[in-house]
Amino acid sequence: MLKRHGTRGPRGTLLALTALTAVGGLLLTGCGANDSNSDGTSHAADRSGRDSGFPAPPGPAPAPDGSQENGEQRGDTDSREFAPAPDHLSTFALDVDTASYGYARRVIQEGRLPDPSTVRPEEFVNSFRQDYERPGGDGFTVTVDGARTDAADWSLVRVGLATRAAERSGERQPAALTFVIDISGSMAEPGRLDLAQESLSVMTDRLRDDDSVAIVTFSDEAETVLPMTRLDGNRGEIHAAIDSLEPMQSTNLGAGVETGYATAVEGLRDGATNRVVLVSDALANTGDTDPDTILERIAAERREHGITLFGVGVGSDYGDALMERLADKGDGHTVYVSGPEDAREVFCEQLPRNSELTARDAKAQVAFDPGTVAEFRLVGYDNRSVADEDFRNDRVDGGEVGPGHTVTALYAVRTEPGAEGHLATATVRWLDPDTRAPHEESGDLEARFLDDSVWSAGHGMRIASTAAYFADALRSPDHRYGSLPGAPSLGELSERAYELASRTEDEEVRRLAEAISAANRLD
Repeated sequence: MLKRHGTRGPRGTLLALTALTAVGGLLLTGCGANDSNSDGTSHAADRSGRDSGFPAPPGPAPAPDGSQENGEQRGDTDSREFAPAPDHLSTFALDVDTASYGYARRVIQEGRLPDPSTVRPEEFVNSFRQDYERPGGDGFTVTVDGARTDAADWSLVRVGLATRAAERSGERQPAALTFVIDISGSMAEPGRLDLAQESLSVMTDRLRDDDSVAIVTFSDEAETVLPMTRLDGNRGEIHAAIDSLEPMQSTNLGAGVETGYATAVEGLRDGATNRVVLVSDALANTGDTDPDTILERIAAERREHGITLFGVGVGSDYGDALMERLADKGDGHTVYVSGPEDAREVFCEQLPRNSELTARDAKAQVAFDPGTVAEFRLVGYDNRSVADEDFRNDRVDGGEVGPGHTVTALYAVRTEPGAEGHLATATVRWLDPDTRAPHEESGDLEARFLDDSVWSAGHGMRIASTAAYFADALRSPDHRYGSLPGAPSLGELSERAYELASRTEDEEVRRLAEAISAANRLD
């Protein structure tokens, strides 16, 4: 069976980047359409010295003057707008958040549709496991494939990025986790603080002896309940600290995050993964409630010590926007837990296993061939946009990714009628977590490797497409039909999801089908 994607071999060296001048200011280097093996897998070498005329990702932008933190220049463009010709580049920071999908399912289960502003399609898509090939070491593999939709000349193109498999518990480096736990009055609702306590208690029993835990609580004020403490011989003390937590008054989330980072720095461990884990419904109502202001107060800790933020959202009323913004700009990611099953997966499996990082400031850039692609748009990633010229500007913020992760980006692509040859090249760029040396990997897709239909493609492509169509329908004015090309009604999408769940015997896909069916009834 032909592989319908391409990957490029590792380039584990500091990249030598050559600035070239070209029409429109783009860096023009080669991106050959015929650089493929007999099995359909494309392997492209370093682009330097090649000049087929197809625009590759632009070279490094001039270094900023330093007045802006990290040189950050994220835009707020809506990904629903198709990129106008001749712009055939798309650049975004990687994101492994999944909170939007978890929260949407919770809301639908309670008998209402989620607010469209809380629906982020990339988080729906990235909530499902993908079987991309994984690299042998740190870094990424790049998989590019696609399938045609029911709309003429329109396809969905999938860009899949994968890190190495997560280490078994005994093989990873030690973890130093500072838990910042919301004990405000709203956390008294069942499924909030009680759920966090139960999960933390189980996690305490499963962590290794050389791991460490600290606990900070916040209500109207913040308090360090437990300084950084090794698990070895101290599990009883940690359990007692967890059991002592009780809901109190208002929500001073800013004080909690600031105290949490201060506690993490005090207990900083060399040779360990140091991370702050924020557990909250994010309904801040006291003190600093602006995420930018909160993050500015801990900027030094984040820059100097590389401490990342992992947000765990809880509660039927949930401050989604605040938590997501904190995690995105705090070099971390968010999940949402709606019950004991989700909580145990997050606290007992994901956190211990994926506590380390394999890539910092990771960005992706997809270059579509103007000879075969008429227009395109990225599905989601609305607030993760990066200026095309900043792709290789390593002072511009990207995303942090750990082992065991996959990142999927879907594009709606309209090809020229009868298009043949090269379709797109996807490149991921990241910094080594320790040395900050930049690395890149790329993959190609040709038009002839597009599957005939999204609904007959491989399981991974079908799952990603179903999740994307669902998200797009939930945030469309008319929930029965999405704005993605070839979108089915929610009723038809539900039937396709149930069929897929039956074929894959995947419990997560079955839960997706149930959510789509419930949303269809509500609509």
